[in-house]
Amino acid sequence: MSSDAAHFTDFKSDTRPTWCPGCGDFGTMNGMMKALANSGSDPENTFIVAGIGCSGKIGSYMRSYALHGVHGRALPVGIGVKLANPDLEVMVAGGDGDGYSIGAGHFIHAVRRNVDMTYVVMDNRIYGLTKGQFSPTSREHFETPTSPSGPQQAPLQPLALAYSAGGTFLGQTFASHAQRHTETLEAAIEHDGFSLVNVYSPCVTFNDVDTYDYFRDAMVDLAETDHDPTDEATAKEKIMDFETVYEGVIYQDPDSVSYDNRLGLSGSMADLPDGAPDGIDQLVDEFK
Repeated sequence: MSSDAAHFTDFKSDTRPTWCPGCGDFGTMNGMMKALANSGSDPENTFIVAGIGCSGKIGSYMRSYALHGVHGRALPVGIGVKLANPDLEVMVAGGDGDGYSIGAGHFIHAVRRNVDMTYVVMDNRIYGLTKGQFSPTSREHFETPTSPSGPQQAPLQPLALAYSAGGTFLGQTFASHAQRHTETLEAAIEHDGFSLVNVYSPCVTFNDVDTYDYFRDAMVDLAETDHDPTDEATAKEKIMDFETVYEGVIYQDPDSVSYDNRLGLSGSMADLPDGAPDGIDQLVDEFK
C-alpha cells in the first residue's frame, strides 16, 4: 500500500455507533473498512448502501457516500449506483431478515445479474432491532418470545440459494475472526461480479444460542485445508453441506464477467457514448 493510500480509519465517521456492546456488527464493519482500504478504495470512490435493521446503521458509521434505504430494497439501489457510475466501489450491507426475507426477491435477481458489487450480510439468525423474532436463518427449534415452540421451519440456506441463482462468488466469515473476515472481503471486492459474503455476526442481546463461543467451535476454516474455490464440484459439496459451517471463499467462478463489463460500461454518466440521452431532461422528453 502506498503512503498516500487510504487507511482503514479513513473510512470511520465521527458518528458513535449505538449497537449493543459486544455486537458482532462492530467486527463486521471493521473488516469492511480494512478490506476497502487494502483493495485501494478510498471514501471518495466508495458507496455504501444499507438496509433496515441493526446493520442498516452502518452507512452512518462509515465515511463514504452512503444511502440508508427501505426494508429489503438496498440491492436494487446498489445496482443502480454501480450502473450509473461504474468507477465507484459499491458495497451493500444488510441483515439476514433484510436480505433473505423481505428482500429475497431482489437478492435472487441481484445474484443472477452479476453486477460488480459486494453484498455483506450480517447474519445473526434473529431479528435484533425489533426485539428478537426468528429470522429466515434461525434454527428450526429456536425459541423466541413470539415463537415459544420455535419457527418449526427449516432455516433458509443463503449460500445454496445464491448458488442456485447463478452466484459467481460465495464467501462466509465470522465477525470475530478478523483476519479471515478481512481477507474474504478483499477477495470479494476484487472479484468481477456480484459477491456475497455471509457474515456470522452474533447478537449478544437476543440470541443466546448462536453465540461467539458456538461459532468459534463450529467454524471450519477453508484456508487451512486444500480447498480450491474455483473447483465448482467440490465447492458445491460444501455449499450443500448444511451440517458444517465453513469459513472463507467457498466458491468463485474464475471466468466471471460482470453485467456492467458485459455492457461495456465505464466511467460515470458524464461519459455516456454519442447518441445517449444527455441528462434526465432529454430522457423525459423522449418518453412524452
